[in-house]
Amino acid sequence: MEFAPRIRRAPVPHEPDRGVEAACLPAGPLRDLAAAAAAGSPHLAGLLRREAEWAAGALPAAPEATRDALLAEPLAGDPGPALRRIKRRMALLTALADLGGVWSLEEVTGALSALADRAVEAALSHALARERARGRLPEGEGAFVLAMGKLGAGELNYSSDIDLICLFDRTRHAPSDYAQVKASLVRAVRAMTRTLSEVGPDGHVFRVDLRLRPDPSVTPVILPTDAAERYYESLARGWERAAYVKARACAGDLAAGEAFLADLRPFVWRRHLDFAAIEDAHAMVRRIRGHRGDGGAIAAAGHDLKLGPGGIRAVEFTAQTHQLIFGGRDERLRVRGTLDALSRLAGAGRLPEDAAAELAEDYRALRETEHRLQMVRDAQTQTMPTADPELDRIARLHGRPDTAAFLARLTGRLRRVDRWTERLIAPGPRASAPAAVPERWASYPALRSARARDGFERISGSLMERIEAAPRPDEALAVFDRFLAGLPAGAQLFALFEANPPLMDLVVDVAASAPALAAHLSRNAGVLDAVIAGGFFAPWPAEDALTAELAATMEREADHEARLDAARRWAHEWRFRVGVHHLRGLVDGDVAGAQYAELAGAVLRALLPVVSEALSTRHGPAPGRGAAVLGMGSLGAGWLHARSDLDLILLYDAAGVEASDGPRPIGARAWYAKLAQSLVTALTAPMSQGRLYEVDMRLRPSGRQGPVASSLAAFRDYQRDEAWTWERLALTRARPVAGPPDLSAEVEALRRETLARSVPPDRLEADVADMRRRLSEARPARGSWDVTAGPGGMRDVELYGQALALLRGRRARDTAGQLGGEPGLRAAYALQRRVRAAATLLSTDGFSPEAVGDGGTRMLLRETGMEDVAALEAALAEARSGAAGAVEAGLAAMRRAAS
Repeated sequence: MEFAPRIRRAPVPHEPDRGVEAACLPAGPLRDLAAAAAAGSPHLAGLLRREAEWAAGALPAAPEATRDALLAEPLAGDPGPALRRIKRRMALLTALADLGGVWSLEEVTGALSALADRAVEAALSHALARERARGRLPEGEGAFVLAMGKLGAGELNYSSDIDLICLFDRTRHAPSDYAQVKASLVRAVRAMTRTLSEVGPDGHVFRVDLRLRPDPSVTPVILPTDAAERYYESLARGWERAAYVKARACAGDLAAGEAFLADLRPFVWRRHLDFAAIEDAHAMVRRIRGHRGDGGAIAAAGHDLKLGPGGIRAVEFTAQTHQLIFGGRDERLRVRGTLDALSRLAGAGRLPEDAAAELAEDYRALRETEHRLQMVRDAQTQTMPTADPELDRIARLHGRPDTAAFLARLTGRLRRVDRWTERLIAPGPRASAPAAVPERWASYPALRSARARDGFERISGSLMERIEAAPRPDEALAVFDRFLAGLPAGAQLFALFEANPPLMDLVVDVAASAPALAAHLSRNAGVLDAVIAGGFFAPWPAEDALTAELAATMEREADHEARLDAARRWAHEWRFRVGVHHLRGLVDGDVAGAQYAELAGAVLRALLPVVSEALSTRHGPAPGRGAAVLGMGSLGAGWLHARSDLDLILLYDAAGVEASDGPRPIGARAWYAKLAQSLVTALTAPMSQGRLYEVDMRLRPSGRQGPVASSLAAFRDYQRDEAWTWERLALTRARPVAGPPDLSAEVEALRRETLARSVPPDRLEADVADMRRRLSEARPARGSWDVTAGPGGMRDVELYGQALALLRGRRARDTAGQLGGEPGLRAAYALQRRVRAAATLLSTDGFSPEAVGDGGTRMLLRETGMEDVAALEAALAEARSGAAGAVEAGLAAMRRAAS
């Protein structure tokens, strides 16, 4: 659509007797708009005079077509003169489209940014071509330009500088040519900068700022990418990291530029929630506060709309800080534009929706006012005037005849942005004075750096207040001491505590109640990310959703080792979630155990395809139908505790395929043996994110002497002809947990078929009695709080339940279901399992109420419904004795029935 019908607003003429420059346009709304603009802006009046002939022919058309035509103009030879002419015309077009409400803020800044991209590309191409023509530079030099700041985000304003970083890939050139190539590229970048920045009779194109490059005082204007990467990995400061949120390749070898930015993603987007970024934002907010002066009030007249309180930079920093904090975990937040970032942060629950909406509205208004300030005289300014005539001019360009009302509205916007900034990122007052802490803490690795010591000093008062408020402060302090001693670094954690005081409450609660969980936390402090990442206290998801989330998390990583580390990080966070929910009574031990088991199943289902894919790259895809993982023991029964191992069997069906088909083909049996070994390594290897699980595969056919992976046919034959009674018993708790659905279904059918073949009752009873004796001798109970071993303990009851399931054909895998109508045994087992669940969460060593202290004891009593420790100890003794008697009576009944 043409320009005129789309005009929705117009300035009020500031000097009504001016605006004759618009006479070049046909009579109508467009001429009226241009006349009002010229009456308020000497710069726009000058552009209309100079470009009258072009304006008469081009401006009435659809502004998008005019913009595209300007961007497509051919640039022969030195592009400087043509670019300056195009810049004048684009400035006039965008100003009128802006003032007339024809284009949105994004369209205005997008047009100016597109012009800058075109100009940089043209100036660089011309400079490089000259170097090549002189024989100084080979083709394919690998040089590119990164647009930073407002240009990178596509948010350029009328008088913006353009911030650029120039880099090249030195691997494109022979080492002997490097010096000459580098010198030639330096000349080319300097020539590009002159073309864009030099001011002539017809103005300039863009002022260029190259100072965002690494260490600009000592480095050349263009750097090799490897040198830049080393700098960012080791020496870069926080603001340099933040600058890359908006970076994009805008000229030169765009593919090389995007590859460099991809390599830099770990530097910009940290894997853990980076609340240390808030400290950098706090420093900026303090500088912004300095613009208030002594009075501290915000008023529009004379206000710096960019850097002043409630200004444009405050909105940008609010968005960018939250992007840096959460963007490492949520790729949806990795966007360049401020308005887009605000919208996505609200959608992801990282900013309140009303905050994002109001900040976006005010940002648009402040940017529009900034544009009107700059379009008056093409001045690089963001500061509101103080004199009434100039204030009137800005109000009239906004179409406001009442200057006082305009200033009041603008002041209200500034104050509203300032309030949101204070609430969302501004540094608050210190909660309390620094506290006296144990002297030895100063020697801990967590307090090694100056930044960590500063951060700890800011939170130490609040921390010690919380520890002193614990039921047993000395005990809480001792556990927190061990937690702090185990931290490899502390700056990030202390910044996170400062930004999230409730997180400090949680850690102190863990230290006061669950030493084992605190020890795990000190080794994996990154799991605290999950607490504030959203959804930590949400309902437990379905198993399929867990698997899908982990698979997506791993898929985002570039290589195999990174995927395994991502799995470890993810699993640690979810296990910590289960532990905290259990500790705080949000779930009981039965539910926590089921969640641990579902979590392990999700890990196995997501991990098996990843290790299979890695094996396929070397030896070709899996021969035949693939492999299934059979969960045994507690995993098969669907209940694990906080420190459970995984009992696994890997079964495969080569379906007659003898060998793999790949770069290094191997036999099917060897392929699946490697798969089993790779899976165990992936689960057990201690890497940067720790290990996932300990694994026990001794329940496979023939135990340690058998192959680590069994074919389905061999497993069927073994179970039919060779399996011992204990192996048949173990199969009652087995459950396929990972692998192709059709193969898993066949494994389950085979399990049921095997269990349907009866074991003679006399043999079953004799073998179970012998197993009870062997277990009791090999691992007797270690005191009254050992609920696992010995007659009447959990293992004894589980064995009896398996025997009943085998004898009576019960399909239940869990002990309660296998016991059937044995209420006394079921109650005894349930009580001991609740104690076991709490004990493994609370203590890493031999469990006792004394070892876990007051907080742990309170949890134990809550879990079991007992009034005190003595009552619980007596109940356990009674449960064990009753269970042992019931098991012996049940086995005696088996004996009598067999005879």
